[in-house]
Amino acid sequence: MGFDVADQIAAAVSERAPVNGIRIVGVDGRSGAGKSFLAARLSSLLSAPVIEIDDFVSWDCFSGWWPRFDEQVLSPLLAGQDATYQARDWNDWYGSTLGGWKTQQWSPTVILEGVTCTRRDTIGRLAYAVWVDAPEETRLARGMARDSQFPGKEELWKRWMREEDEFFGADGTRERADRIVDTSAFGADTIPSPPA
Repeated sequence: MGFDVADQIAAAVSERAPVNGIRIVGVDGRSGAGKSFLAARLSSLLSAPVIEIDDFVSWDCFSGWWPRFDEQVLSPLLAGQDATYQARDWNDWYGSTLGGWKTQQWSPTVILEGVTCTRRDTIGRLAYAVWVDAPEETRLARGMARDSQFPGKEELWKRWMREEDEFFGADGTRERADRIVDTSAFGADTIPSPPA
């Protein structure tokens, strides 16, 4: 994924009309596809904060966290207010414990990054939607490298990937994206760290 792709997306976002005065950009795709890397680059280019869906998901709750996200993040931002939300505590890696509260001040552009953040419920509410893609074996290898210290990680990842397939197949998320970005050229080991 060359920086020119991020530059192109940033330019396209800047040309989009805001929705309720704000440009919310969703960077979606399956786990291990490279969403975080692209979102960090877009954040730099657009001077926009990133809200991570990892603050909401857990291994035992693939998509049911949405009402809390909508109430605490999306609806307030679209109303011109700060987003104040309780973040997932990843010290409880296998569970679903919530931790401390975060506040993201309202900004003219905000990036949402994470699995299902451009789901059907966001139609008409986002200014721009990106789908980040990579082959299944590449995504799994990236996940294994990232979560290497946790026993049982491969079983969790494979179950999660099945849930992703089911959700995205029913939701049609990829088909609605304004831009599809393929990160498979980076290989199976890792997505490079975003520039400082």
